[in-house]
Amino acid sequence: MFRKQLYYLSSEQLCAYQWRAGRLSAPASFTPDPAGIDAFMDYVEAQGDAPIHLLADLIEEDFQRQLLPHVRGGAGRRLRARRLLQQYRDTPYRHLGVQGRDAAGRRDDIVLLCALTNPAVVQPWIAALEQLKAPLAGLYSATLLSAALLPKLALDEEHLLLVSQQSAGLRQSYFQRGQLKFSRLTPALDRDGAPVNLAAETGKTQQFLTSVRLLGRGEMLHTVVLAPAPQIAALEALCRDGAETSYRFVALAEAAARLGLADTPALAEPLLLHLLAAARPAGHYALGEARRYFLLRRARLALSGAAAAVCAGALLWSGANLWNYVGDSGAGERLAREAEQFDRRYQGVMADLPPSVAKTANMKAAVTVERMVAEQAPQPQAMMAMLSAALDKVPQVSLLQLDWAVKPAGAASQSAPAGTAAQPAAQAAQAALAGGPADGGQAAPLSSALIGIPARPPQTLRVEAEIAVSQDNYRSVLEAMNRFTQELARQPRLLVQIEQPPLDTRPNVKLSGKAGTAAADGKAKFILNLVLTP
Repeated sequence: MFRKQLYYLSSEQLCAYQWRAGRLSAPASFTPDPAGIDAFMDYVEAQGDAPIHLLADLIEEDFQRQLLPHVRGGAGRRLRARRLLQQYRDTPYRHLGVQGRDAAGRRDDIVLLCALTNPAVVQPWIAALEQLKAPLAGLYSATLLSAALLPKLALDEEHLLLVSQQSAGLRQSYFQRGQLKFSRLTPALDRDGAPVNLAAETGKTQQFLTSVRLLGRGEMLHTVVLAPAPQIAALEALCRDGAETSYRFVALAEAAARLGLADTPALAEPLLLHLLAAARPAGHYALGEARRYFLLRRARLALSGAAAAVCAGALLWSGANLWNYVGDSGAGERLAREAEQFDRRYQGVMADLPPSVAKTANMKAAVTVERMVAEQAPQPQAMMAMLSAALDKVPQVSLLQLDWAVKPAGAASQSAPAGTAAQPAAQAAQAALAGGPADGGQAAPLSSALIGIPARPPQTLRVEAEIAVSQDNYRSVLEAMNRFTQELARQPRLLVQIEQPPLDTRPNVKLSGKAGTAAADGKAKFILNLVLTP
């Protein structure tokens, strides 16, 4: 997972490097002939399925700077894709980058178009990788990748020409405000085998940049040369600063130290390969189907990682459950031992006590009966509240006597005279508390229904009341009593019975009295029997 294969491709050869723990291995070189490609395939098979990054540094790489209308969104992307296809029809390896907008006119987009114009140099190597189903991650341009060197080397000049000697030759890349505008690759040796004149090549490049108006006349071109330290003295003698050109030499050892390389390279491509391995940028040139094995590998690794995460979670969950089980088992055993100790202590204490009269079941039954009596025992407060509410509505009624009693559920609805229903129960209760019968004989058993066992019993209330009588106005007396009984009858579960009305109006009863004379005491008495059912 932490290993990469970095391949540096030039027109003459392909150099294969292995990246392990931040270090590059020694390169293995392969020539672009059938024997070299066969050896390359054997080499790739021996390396396993580590991802492959192919870095191309070719003379047949073209760069074009154009202005396109500024169009946003998908329409703009399609416009730029059509322009790129029109510019480079004969190669599938094309790239486009937007570098801002033009300051003049209609402010068009500044677009850099580049492509590998000779795909035949690249395709045999990619075909070999496809045949091996190797995970090819991307195809990169050494020129485009060199832009990442500028911040590493603290190069921020407005017009910068970066010159580096690589296996493919002498690469000159022109940057304007940090953005690549042009690049050319020339052989490092002339036809006679002597090193090319760096100053002369720089002059040619500067003349070209001026002709295409990338560099104005009178503007300074800052040339930075990456070279081995032993060659810097000879290059300084050859390259002299001029009116429009200045030179600066950076030793490869210094550049390697800035990038974090442990070894000093002899050429510049290890610096680019280190940037490629560390930054892992997106591929510059599209690979299409040639990249599918890398995508399959990435999907396989993602699934394996997810499966490993699920397994790790399951193991953690199982371990936590096992830990809890062990802890709970220990706690259960400890509680069982404590319970056994408490049982022995209880048996020892009970053995020293005298025999108990009441058994545990009887005590439990007594507690249950006590709770039932506390919740369901009859009390007169409910009926008194109903009576008070009716008296508030009919203030003409005055109470004379109240007799409250409890009767069993099967008793007759008509209540007994005052005190007769409650007297036997009271006498029996007093006899039970005194330890003998109330009348000196054998006490009658008290029904449990009278104290709310198993359900609330009905309650009765005998009401004796009177109504003030005005001069022969018995109609108002009857109306007052009727209103009083109606208010009582509105109460839920309350039955109202008239035992004695204030005036007997039955047809079989003889009326007697003298008109114009009031009652003896000026009061009309009546009696009601109230029954509250549970």
